[in-house]
Parts: sequence; C-alpha cells; structure tokens
Amino acid sequence: MADTTLFTPLRLGSLSLPNRVIMAPLTRARTPDSVPGKLQQAYYGQRAGAGLIISEATNISPTARGYVYTPGIWTDAQEAGWQQVVEAVHAKGGRIALQLWHVGRVSHEMVQPDGQPPVAPSALKGEGAECFVEFEDGSAGRHPTSTPRALETDEIPGIVEDYRQAAVRAKRAGFDMVEVHAANAYLLNQFLATGTNQRTDRYGGSVENRARFPLEVVDAVAEVFGPDRVGIRLTPFIEIFGLSDDEPEAMAFYLAEQLGRRGLAYLHFNEPNWAGGDVTFPEGFREQMRERFGGSLIYCGHYDAERAQQRLEENTADAIAFGRPFIANPDLPERLRLGASLNEPDQGTFYGGGEQGYTDYPFLDNGYDHRA
Repeated sequence: MADTTLFTPLRLGSLSLPNRVIMAPLTRARTPDSVPGKLQQAYYGQRAGAGLIISEATNISPTARGYVYTPGIWTDAQEAGWQQVVEAVHAKGGRIALQLWHVGRVSHEMVQPDGQPPVAPSALKGEGAECFVEFEDGSAGRHPTSTPRALETDEIPGIVEDYRQAAVRAKRAGFDMVEVHAANAYLLNQFLATGTNQRTDRYGGSVENRARFPLEVVDAVAEVFGPDRVGIRLTPFIEIFGLSDDEPEAMAFYLAEQLGRRGLAYLHFNEPNWAGGDVTFPEGFREQMRERFGGSLIYCGHYDAERAQQRLEENTADAIAFGRPFIANPDLPERLRLGASLNEPDQGTFYGGGEQGYTDYPFLDNGYDHRA
C-alpha cells in the first residue's frame, strides 16, 4: 500500500506529521508509582514511527484517578518522567501528544485521596461500572465504582485549573500537542451526556450548558499550547459504565461548531468495539462533521489499512488511529505500508506487568528494537 494516502504527510493544526497512522491512547497500567520511567521510554520510543503518538490517558490530579498504576502529570517527578519519554520519542524523529484525563465517577474511595468519594456532575452511580484498585493485601483488580458526590458549582473552576496546570507541565515536558479526553464515559463525557448530567445550574440542562465545562477545559488548555496544538477525543454514541445520552448527535454537532470556531487542531472520534458492542454512527454523521469542523478529523476503532484508506478517500477522515495493533506491532506504519503480516496482541498482558507484552514484540526483521 506504498502509494496510498495513509502514508502521506498531514498538517495537524500547526504540527507536521510524516504519515496519517496515529497511535491511539492505550492504558497499559505499568506505572505503579504513577511516574513514567525507563519502561515507558522504551515502549513509546519503539513506536515513534507513528505519524503521532497519543499517550495513554494521564491523570491531571490525585482526585482524577480511577485506576491504579496509571500515570499522572501533577507532580515534578511525573513531569520529569514524561520529559524523558518525550525525549526518547523525539530522538527517533517521532511526535507525541499527552492525553489529559479525569475519570469523574468511574472511581472508588480506595483510589481517592483520604478515602473521599469521587466527583461527578451528579450524584449518580454508574451501573455496572468498574474501576481498578489496590487491595489491602497488595493485590490489584477490578472493583465496582462508588457513588460519587456532585460537584459544587464553585468547585468546577478548580478542576479547569487542574487541566490548565497539567497542560503547563506537558508543555514544559516537551510534548508536541495535548489531547483532552472527553470520551469513554469519563468526567467530561459525563457532563456532556443527559443521563449522567442532571444539574440545574449553568452546567446542566441545555446542550450549551452541558458543553460549558468541557469547553472551559479546552479554552484553558489552549491558552497554554495554542488551539492549533490541542485536540479532543469524543465518543458521542457510547453507552458504557452506565452512561446514556438522549442528545448525542446534537451535542456532537454543537461541539464541532464551537471547537471549529476556536481553531482546534483535531477532533478524535472513538468507535470502540470493546464496550459490549460496536459503536455505529448515524448515516451522514461523518459528512456533517466535515462540514461543521474546519480542523482535522481522526477516527479510531478496529480499523485495518483498507478501511482506513477508504475513510481517507471518501474525505470523512484525515487520519486513522490504531489501538490494539500498535500494542503488538511497534513498527505498525511500516507493516501497513508493506502489507506485511501483523503480530497478534497477547490480551493477558494488556494491563499491568513489565516488559512482557509491552516492549518485547518483534519488529519486521523478527528482531527487537535494542535502541530503545
């Protein structure tokens, strides 16, 4: 597939990408102290051939956490750890964005500071939702989430500031871009959706009100990086962790217009098939996104090279993000370009552990990247 659009350069905001094969954000739960280290330097460095690496979801504060062993960006040590990861990617000619994350109600008192309840737009427990906790005996595993408390109106600016400070640290660490995580039923998605947002203040009710907090976050982050170095990830039709929404399309259209006016670099739509069923978009949805948003459009969700190229040719996408294929194929762009076979990922090593299933997948020559 050497001559296909997938392997041509792309201007993403103000950042030039060598190809349109994006590495999707992938939680791997391999930072027990929440500080990226040499293992992450090797992992991300191996995958520097992506047009853009979007990092695993990264907690913006101690109260943003819902999963142990995931990295953060609120301390000096975390910032320094990420800086070394960025340097490892840049040393191999790569580009990397940091995904900024707050889980909201998808958490538990065991993960929160001082055993406090997690926060959410409304005090509604996510039915069937699970987080990842460490138990008293030192083991870790899935656990049902807690009932959250509703954020007070005057607390919301403090969380916006947490996002801004996370962006400040990300910029100091050398990241090329940041991505605001407003997908997958986490905090910002909880504010966007009717089923999880039952507020009666200026952050609830209408589409405009429910979008207010996520847009305030985008504005704060864009003040730090510039809007042309900021993207956002959305899942307007997802129903996981007890999230439901009566107006997903209206909200997606409103966000596209508002974010387009702000000059945001890209919208990243996730179409996951791990959520108990494929997420499908209504007919014409992608065409509407193209009309309403002037920046780049990225789609992610069990794509192969052929389906990715189809999206590019029909002009509904500018790039395609790959998740699981990048876990097992650090040289994925080259494999796709050559039409080479792909390594199969070992699902047993997706979360937690060390090098196995993380940095030991072979490259095309059946060797390993010893430069990492």
